[in-house]
Amino acid sequence: MRISLFYELSLPRPWTEDSEKQLFDAALEEIEAADKAGFSTVWMTEHHFMEEYCHATAPEVFFGAASQRTSNIRLGHGIMHMPPVINHPARVAERVSTLDLLSGGRVEFGTGEAASQAELGGFNVDPADKRAMWEEAVKVATRCMTETPFTGFEGRHVSMPPRNVIPKPLQRPHPPVWVACSRHATTIMAAERGIGALSLSFDGPEPLKPRVEEYYRVFEEDAVPLTAVINPNISAIAGDLPMMVAPTEDQAIERLGISGGFLAHGIVHYYGLGGHRPGRKNLWEEYLAKVELDPRMAYGPKRGAIGSPEQVREWLLDYEASGVDEVMLLTNPHSHEATMESIELMAKYVLPEFLERDEKVAVAKAARMAPVIEKVEARRVNDAPGLDPAYSFGRLPTGEDGRSSEAETALAAVA
Repeated sequence: MRISLFYELSLPRPWTEDSEKQLFDAALEEIEAADKAGFSTVWMTEHHFMEEYCHATAPEVFFGAASQRTSNIRLGHGIMHMPPVINHPARVAERVSTLDLLSGGRVEFGTGEAASQAELGGFNVDPADKRAMWEEAVKVATRCMTETPFTGFEGRHVSMPPRNVIPKPLQRPHPPVWVACSRHATTIMAAERGIGALSLSFDGPEPLKPRVEEYYRVFEEDAVPLTAVINPNISAIAGDLPMMVAPTEDQAIERLGISGGFLAHGIVHYYGLGGHRPGRKNLWEEYLAKVELDPRMAYGPKRGAIGSPEQVREWLLDYEASGVDEVMLLTNPHSHEATMESIELMAKYVLPEFLERDEKVAVAKAARMAPVIEKVEARRVNDAPGLDPAYSFGRLPTGEDGRSSEAETALAAVA
């Protein structure tokens, strides 16, 4: 089992003028340490308009910086929103490919539909269309990465003529593709399309085992590849509280502090309760009031990688026993120095044995999955249109009335 970190870049109020810069600087330092420690991947979400809960709005830009400060850790979109009005699939292909080149081929391409009213409403996305938008956009984005040139697509939500989308990624034909799975049905959908499942629910290790078994069963029996790369993997958020490792359990709880449940509070606020007042709501203040009434919101045993190295090791062994390929550990706001020490203790006392076992398991899994992937590959359907050898596009665009802009007309006259 691989062990990774997951970032939302939460930033509780009150804010100062440089709060966001401090947040980004601290996260980069932590990721640099995690790279040296042996963590597998750093996953970062993409959310919009969710102040305090998530300030990770441009992960591909952030990862560009992280790529230059790290050497081995993989950089995972967890996830990139695929509705075309949020991220056009050609622009997705360009950004993912650029990051893959900058990082030396370390991108994990996690995708999703978006789910909150903050985002769907903010970009005027009809919730009834988001699954169809996701599927069309993933297909187009990965084709843009693999085809020279991309031969075009006419769908309900994406319409794009032939173009050669550049650059191409370093990982050929393209980086591994994942989809966010907060519900059981989406995990099965990931298996049916031959892509990785990012299980972003907080169920704990017990329910994971049957989910993992069903994912691989459906994968073998029913998968029809959506993308050029087949990615049989399932990764899960480990618990609903952030990682906090210290020499003793009491020290870990103290360092976790009152911030432990803030991420969960933000999820409930933006995805459940609603009533957000942009620029005016103080989510942190509301959270503190709730913790005062019920301290269990901030901490509860077995709800995260919290405690001494030995306690965290035992907790992670339950996830390993579930058969999940990877776990993602949340990170805590207001605790940069404690997070740095947690990473150091994980590197020294926890990660080595998991890394050693994973190397052996990965070899056995590759051998076991080889005939399965061959069966899945045989079901592939190639529905990409052909390209007219004479196709070309002109120099100057024209409007509906057939006229060019004044600047373009002047340019044409000079030419």
